[in-house]
Amino acid sequence: MVDNSMISEEELFRVVGPGWKTYEIQKRKKTFREFIFGTDSLGRDIYSLIWYGGRVSLVIGISGAAIITVIGVTYGCISGTAGPKVDSVLMRFTEMCGSIPTLLMILILSAVFQADDVIGISVIIGITGWFALARIVRSEVRQIRNSDYVMYARLCGGGFGYVMYYHLIPNFVSAIMFVVISSVSSCITMESTLSFLGLGLPADVVSWGSMLSLANKALIMNTWWVIVIPGVFLVVTLMCITNVGSFVRSEVNNKYSNL
Repeated sequence: MVDNSMISEEELFRVVGPGWKTYEIQKRKKTFREFIFGTDSLGRDIYSLIWYGGRVSLVIGISGAAIITVIGVTYGCISGTAGPKVDSVLMRFTEMCGSIPTLLMILILSAVFQADDVIGISVIIGITGWFALARIVRSEVRQIRNSDYVMYARLCGGGFGYVMYYHLIPNFVSAIMFVVISSVSSCITMESTLSFLGLGLPADVVSWGSMLSLANKALIMNTWWVIVIPGVFLVVTLMCITNVGSFVRSEVNNKYSNL
């Protein structure tokens, strides 16, 4: 028989992950002297879970934001430099996809592709959140596509990738910088929402969202710290990312563009 009153150090190491301090937990002797932020219903140290779960949440946020940026910038540049008919078709597709609630699209894709890991959720969040960025990039490209230096680059044989990288992106990067950085917080929030609904990461993968998924049980057991502490860390992180986006946008706006 296995004694359920104790979680071995090896089991906690496997749940929490490598590189973090593990503890021999006795559920009958939980004290705040041993655990700064207390323990959850499974007897896991919340202090360790906060830092390890924050790493997972940030990986999802940065990966999702990178996918959103690549797809949105490329799609917007193609639409902005294309002819009227192609541009109209591309924009109608973007508007049609953008009219569908993002959460609904993520739930459908998660069910179809069985995405229950960090990479899968990052990809799904990324491919459903680039529509607004594509519209912004398209409007900026339409204003500068007939500039002298862009036309000269095309006449000299510059391909689409060359013109986009050296002449288009440097002139609208300040307009999209805040959106790009804010997409990191949007991806983290979406992952937390999915995990809270029980549709995100599995229980053995720790993130701030999966920690918040224990909210109902925490309210019943009157263990408020299980949801308050991860929630505080999540809110503070999102506020910091927003402030970083505002700072970067102001710094980029102070520099001269190629115009």
